[in-house]
Amino acid sequence: MSSLYVFALVMLHIVTQTSTARSLTMRTSEVAEWNTTRRQLGTGSCRTGNPIDDCWRCDPDWELNRKVLADCAIGFGRNAVGGRDGKIYVVTKSSDDPVNPPPGTLRYGVVQEEPLWIVFDHDMVINLEQELVMNSYKTIDGRGHNVQISDGPCITIQNVSNIIIHNIYIHDCIPAGNALVRNSPQVVGMRGTSDGDGISIFASRDIWIDHCTLASCRDGLIDAVIGSTAMTISNNYMLHHNEVMLMGHSDDYVDDKKMQVTIAFNFFGEGLVQRMPRCRHGYFHIVNNVYSGWEMYAIGGSANPTINSQGNVFIASNNDRTKEVTKRESTAGNSEWKNWNWRSDRDLMLNGAFFTPSGKDSASSYLKASSMVARPASLLTVKDPSAGALNCQIGEQC
Repeated sequence: MSSLYVFALVMLHIVTQTSTARSLTMRTSEVAEWNTTRRQLGTGSCRTGNPIDDCWRCDPDWELNRKVLADCAIGFGRNAVGGRDGKIYVVTKSSDDPVNPPPGTLRYGVVQEEPLWIVFDHDMVINLEQELVMNSYKTIDGRGHNVQISDGPCITIQNVSNIIIHNIYIHDCIPAGNALVRNSPQVVGMRGTSDGDGISIFASRDIWIDHCTLASCRDGLIDAVIGSTAMTISNNYMLHHNEVMLMGHSDDYVDDKKMQVTIAFNFFGEGLVQRMPRCRHGYFHIVNNVYSGWEMYAIGGSANPTINSQGNVFIASNNDRTKEVTKRESTAGNSEWKNWNWRSDRDLMLNGAFFTPSGKDSASSYLKASSMVARPASLLTVKDPSAGALNCQIGEQC
């Protein structure tokens, strides 16, 4: 994969905010296009204010200190330790056997009972035969190599906890199933048909997905349902996809009321249509992301989710019919959703973008949807934020 990772927004004109302004609106001519060249981190410019990246990327010996990453999580998924307390497992083969995976394959590592920090010994493209069903306390860490999971079923996180997925390019995922798949050293079970998600999270908790690039999957890029909670989705680059992220199984599935998700420092790039995310029930902290356009809407929901949008940059497309960031789905219409707590707090609205708030605006109404301190959105336009899978070189700062 070539460097499709990082973007920088250069503003040609910055509008001065008044003390009472909650957001800014700028003309298209006032915003330069995003630069698709990866940020080069030098000695003097390593720290950026992104607390996740500042925790580990300045260390030239990151390859020797990989497990430091497990202490860098923020947000609702901050307790996800992955395989921090286990051994390093090295993937040496890109092949896949869903029932009897041999040692050295990715599947063999993820189904083990003990904690494992999974790394790769060379660039590889893994075409899975069936969905990759993970066991608890695993980290998949692709740093140092170009690791892709593509053109087959992809990752399933089901009834487990403490998962970290980092620095993987996941794309062109398709449905599979009605087949036997191993999910532990002792258990092989019949799987139904999968949806074709990039990452499917089902009845799981303490999940952290960081610095992945995700694109062009059959269903969602990241979907979380059936009571999943304590999740952080951060520093990812998402592009060329319709229904990006679904959070919550259905309007009738009330166990999703406990769902808490942090969505932070992501870049929502070209060719995205909707669901960034689409939420049901639950509490969602959407903070310091950059949205570079959407063909329908960016943030949507039904069944009274709490949406706390803070310090994001929303850049609407030039289509006058798609300027609104938000979309609510309710059979009762405004009379119902006007009481849902959705707020835009210090977001930056560009090219006519606008967010329709509802419910209460007091900070106390968003305590369960607050997981970290938002940086000013204006900093996202003058710094060089990076997102997606990184081209980390061993022996150098990443």
